[in-house]
Amino acid sequence: MMAAVFMTVFLVMWKRGQMGRYVLAFAGAYFFFGLGFLVTQPLPGFSEDFVFPITHLLFSLACACAVWGAVNRVGESVSLPAMGYIYLVSAITLLATTAASDQVDARFYIVNAGYGLMFTLGTMAMLQAKKRSAIDVLVIVLFAISATQFLVHPVFAVLLDSGSSTSNYRDSIYYTVLNVAVTIQALITAVTLIGACAWDQVVAERERMLCDVLTGLRARRAFEQDSLAVIERAKQEGVSVSLVVADIDNFKSVNDVYGHQVGDNGIAAFGAVIAGMIRNSDVAGRIGGEEFCILAWNCDGVQAEAMAERVRRRLSDTPVSGLPADVRLTASFGVAERLDGEGYGKMFARADVELYRAKENGRNCVCFSRAADVVAPLVSPEAKRGAAG
Repeated sequence: MMAAVFMTVFLVMWKRGQMGRYVLAFAGAYFFFGLGFLVTQPLPGFSEDFVFPITHLLFSLACACAVWGAVNRVGESVSLPAMGYIYLVSAITLLATTAASDQVDARFYIVNAGYGLMFTLGTMAMLQAKKRSAIDVLVIVLFAISATQFLVHPVFAVLLDSGSSTSNYRDSIYYTVLNVAVTIQALITAVTLIGACAWDQVVAERERMLCDVLTGLRARRAFEQDSLAVIERAKQEGVSVSLVVADIDNFKSVNDVYGHQVGDNGIAAFGAVIAGMIRNSDVAGRIGGEEFCILAWNCDGVQAEAMAERVRRRLSDTPVSGLPADVRLTASFGVAERLDGEGYGKMFARADVELYRAKENGRNCVCFSRAADVVAPLVSPEAKRGAAG
């Protein structure tokens, strides 16, 4: 009953919250856990020899779903073939042991070792995540506890009740206490995972509020805040960062000739091009009507210039809904690498000057600031407005 409730909660969160597949994996984990628990109460006339292999399969599926979901949630990956191999080896060994003896000791070791190894893989994978919130740490701790429990508690079972048959083992006090302990741990883990999913929803909603509606990139204020944090980190770590400022060419004409909806389609298309060509470590945003920025991490000016050129070419090859088949949008780009002692404002000013120079040079090109003495006041606001088209 408890497993069904948790499964339903995860399914509702996945469906209504439009969350990732990891939430669906958590639902699957509690589905298989519930089935496995039901099978531990065999029907009259049902051979005990079949109970261990069936529950082993169901609990292995539950463990695999939980591990894959938790690891996927933090942006890491865990080897599904490795978990499948763990299950196959333990299943074959379990069948051989069941055929050879009715003693429960070896079976208990086999099935729990498999579960423990799966949770160990999950714990190790989650530890590779670069960013961890408090809820992430709690999930890692719970998975580590689960791994330890599965690997250690068979030893106590053997010490307390060595040599028991399957039927005697199921009637033992230890088996009853173990079921209660496993149920409590499953409850705590479920509540924690639900809390983690709820936190993810809050973060996702906050991210949506910080993002531009048309492109999904950062809105101006969010972009500038993120850029300030990245630049400060670059100063501390001695890492190069570069800023790319881009502006769609002749955008006013696009709106005038084809309509604002087509203009919006063009902005969305440019945003999709940028989002598809930057790294996770980079920050991108729409900072004005048709103006975009990219802050490239661990990237010098030459590399940023090459990246801007790739984006420029991709945009010029990208069809836009509503435009004639032979018409493409183009954009001009200005690039500036951060100089020693320079903050976001000065770097943006230099990149903006380069953007203006790209417009002056005929548009649809990339200009890179290589000199420290280039400053924004060299360009008057009136001149910029005249070239911005």
